[in-house]
Order: sequence, then C-alpha cells, then structure tokens
Amino acid sequence: QVQLVESGGGLVQAGGSLRLSCAASGRTFSSYVMGWFRQAPGKEREFVGGIRWSGGSTYYADSVKGRFTISRDNAKNTVYLQMNSLKPEDTAVYYCAADRSIVVHTNTRSYDYWGQGTQVTVSS
Repeated sequence: QVQLVESGGGLVQAGGSLRLSCAASGRTFSSYVMGWFRQAPGKEREFVGGIRWSGGSTYYADSVKGRFTISRDNAKNTVYLQMNSLKPEDTAVYYCAADRSIVVHTNTRSYDYWGQGTQVTVSS
C-alpha cells in the first residue's frame, strides 16, 4: 500500500522559513512526479510545485517562485519543500502527492496518491 506522510508544518512569523518533508513508502517512486499542493480555508487546493524523481526537474507556481524550493532524497524516498520568506497568504494545509507520470501536472486530478496534509500558519 502506498503511503505519503508529510511533516514539518507549524507556526512561523512572516519572513521566516519552514521545511516540509514527504516520506513515501510502499513502492518505488523513481519514475513518479511528486507534487506539493496547498489548500487555504474556503479555497480550492492549488499547485505549489513539483519534482520529477528521475532527473530532479522542478516546477513552481508563480506565487512561490524564488521563495520555495523542492528537492528529493532518493535514498530516503523523501521529498522536501523548503519555504523561505513566508507570507501570511502562504497559510494553508500543505499536501504532497504522487503522479504516475513523467510530466509535472498542476491539476489535482492527475495525482494518484495523497498525504494527509500538514498545517502551515504564517503570522503577520
């Protein structure tokens, strides 16, 4: 059974940093795309960024480009989301997801597996 487990969320002041982790287990993800999404109260889940396990190419939403960085540790089957210069509008539940594709998709429908989410709150 595939499992994705996020961790690292919390409360941080504006301008601060957090690093989220997504540990994957249950199968080999070497050919998958891993995506990060977020959902704020009353809003739809939105794409934050994604990374291809193979090659490590990354893609980001314009709203986080230059502030967030996605990386992976193949040996640990873990993907990270480093978030710097956080803003109150980054407050949301953050989810990681896995897509059996070679292309980073930005829509939630493309992703086959999801984690439970981790709360990130940025205070002003």
